[in-house]
Amino acid sequence: MLSLLFLILYIPAVMSSSSQMAGIFPQDPALPIGSTLTATCSVSPDLGLHASSLFWSLNGRRLPSSSYSVLSPTALSVTLPGLPASRQRSGDNLVCHNHGGHVLAGSCLYIGMPPVKPVNLTCWSRNTKDLTCRWAPGGQGETFIKTKYTLKYKLRWYGRERECEEYNAAQPYSCYIPRDLALFTPYEIWVEATNQLGSATSDVITLDILDVVTTDPPSGVSVSRVGDLEDHLSVRWKSPPALKDFLFQAKYQIRYRLEDNSDWKVMDDVGNQTSCRLAGLRPGTVYFVQVRCNPVGIYGSRRAGIWSEWSHPTAASTPHSERVLSGSCDSKSGDSNSTLRRELKQFFGWVRNHAYGCGGMSIKLYDQWRVWMQKSHKTRNQVLQGDKS
Repeated sequence: MLSLLFLILYIPAVMSSSSQMAGIFPQDPALPIGSTLTATCSVSPDLGLHASSLFWSLNGRRLPSSSYSVLSPTALSVTLPGLPASRQRSGDNLVCHNHGGHVLAGSCLYIGMPPVKPVNLTCWSRNTKDLTCRWAPGGQGETFIKTKYTLKYKLRWYGRERECEEYNAAQPYSCYIPRDLALFTPYEIWVEATNQLGSATSDVITLDILDVVTTDPPSGVSVSRVGDLEDHLSVRWKSPPALKDFLFQAKYQIRYRLEDNSDWKVMDDVGNQTSCRLAGLRPGTVYFVQVRCNPVGIYGSRRAGIWSEWSHPTAASTPHSERVLSGSCDSKSGDSNSTLRRELKQFFGWVRNHAYGCGGMSIKLYDQWRVWMQKSHKTRNQVLQGDKS
């Protein structure tokens, strides 16, 4: 029993003394890129090792003996000039070995830069009860050592400072606040960045939750032809359901592009309707169309919300122009077709300059004009055919 008690008391003493057999100074230093470091490995005389028999390695690679200095029989230093950035955020491994290669002591080197002030802090809410914020790290964004970003917020006049807790591993510069947010009261929000070399704080933004509400993109987007009109497409969609219980008026935008063109044309004057007519398109052409939503005036807020993402592209093609595709050897018929196309081009120019967009009046006027022109064209063809007979 006494021998067992003696063993229990003795083991910690042996472990404590063995942990002091060798050590490196400085231990786990943090240094700016380009610094020069001199580290010293000291060994206990009880190990029976001479400093000249030791060697150093950095990240598993043996360092040249020309960088060593024997300070005493039990102390060997190494000098590392112009240190580059750490290869990994957990630090570079500087290790002291005995002549057989066994590890005597180790130290982590953190070589990097202090953080730069975070920038581009923006926040949005999906349901007036939560808040998601995103930012950019500032500067080149890379500090080469572990840097912690903390999103902080408080009610502007009387709230206590709080920290966001739900960070997104897939998006390291963002954080989600799921609940316990007040309405009709502005918040102050900012980001603090810290690492072993320093800290930096973003500019403070002030916002009311109701002013930063966004929605999912409109759903059920469909694009279809408008009868045989070769230069029109009809676009319809459904309002986002997420805010159906809130008092607001949605505002929509449409953008469209040709199949073989990456440039989008945006229509800003769609308003709050859930359908629109695109006019002045190319006949026999595939178009891609997208719609997005902005909730306006939620609970009486005077500011517009934030635009949603664009809906998934929906494709449709305009009909081929029969007048262009159908040939005729009759010069008079060809002349009448040319005249009609010229008149169409003139009217489209007027529509684009004076009634562009989804305005119901311009669409009705255009439709009436097209019907009249088609009847007139049909009458002219009948007269020409009667002259031939």
